[in-house]
Amino acid sequence: MLRLTQRRKLTLRSPETPGGAAHVSAASGLVRVGNWLHVVADDSLFLATFPREGEEPGQLSRLFPGELPLEPRTRKALKPDLEALCLLGSLDGAPHGALLAVPSGSTSVRMKGALVPLAADGSIGGPAREVDFTSVYAQLTRELGPLNVEGAAVAGARLRLLNRGNGDQGTDAVVDLDAGRVLRTLGAGEPLQPDVVRTVRRWELGRAGTVRLSFTDASPLPDGRLVFTAAAEDTRDAYADGTVMGSAVGVLAPDGTPQFLDGVDAKVKLEGVDARVEQGRIHLLLVADADDPHVAAPLFETVLEGVPG
Repeated sequence: MLRLTQRRKLTLRSPETPGGAAHVSAASGLVRVGNWLHVVADDSLFLATFPREGEEPGQLSRLFPGELPLEPRTRKALKPDLEALCLLGSLDGAPHGALLAVPSGSTSVRMKGALVPLAADGSIGGPAREVDFTSVYAQLTRELGPLNVEGAAVAGARLRLLNRGNGDQGTDAVVDLDAGRVLRTLGAGEPLQPDVVRTVRRWELGRAGTVRLSFTDASPLPDGRLVFTAAAEDTRDAYADGTVMGSAVGVLAPDGTPQFLDGVDAKVKLEGVDARVEQGRIHLLLVADADDPHVAAPLFETVLEGVPG
């Protein structure tokens, strides 16, 4: 079992909206670039950026116009539900690379993502652009049923999406998109189309107690593998929250096959991961979602031991 060490809480310089909390609560995606940590939350219209070291509060960058209500049920119904954050290479309008915030697709209002250009040092380099996932998600829904995309990472020539199969009819799946075609489409400012889809494969990750483990995020390794997180949440579908029974961290082989899985020593819902190979070991930063707007999301770290390959 992996031991999680908490590094900090994700506090902010100022709240997203007047009267709101000055922290990230529903952290759902994490990418480290240079000396910066970028965090997306599933209940926010903003991206949060933190210094990689220390506990200095984060700064918000707007992803979408408007304002979300503070009342939890209404906010849940209207939120864009950005569940993954992916680092992309250079493309038109973003010569130093970009972040792609990916929506879950679990309802009709959760189909728009955002492309955020980066500066040379890994900080935010310009305003975000909206990305329309409606057409490609319609295709994936026909293949998989209820959609709930929660992980995204570039692995070689593929942009790999992980669908979270929580609920009675959900399906855990690894979806490979053509990364080159995705980059050209995003660079042109056009909606993603079904022709970017290359393969769709379904997987079973096992259980924590009686509850099925399902994908929640992904981060690439240099050799084409992906580190992924998974959570066991006792819920009937992709919309309702439930009791969290535990989380795990695993590795996908370059062909998308799960090759390693281990639980963590805290009953948290891990939702975001960033992986780095340092001195031959896989070091991870992770964020968790407490499903409570009054609780600041934690940032954890751990090291994977005994991973094949």
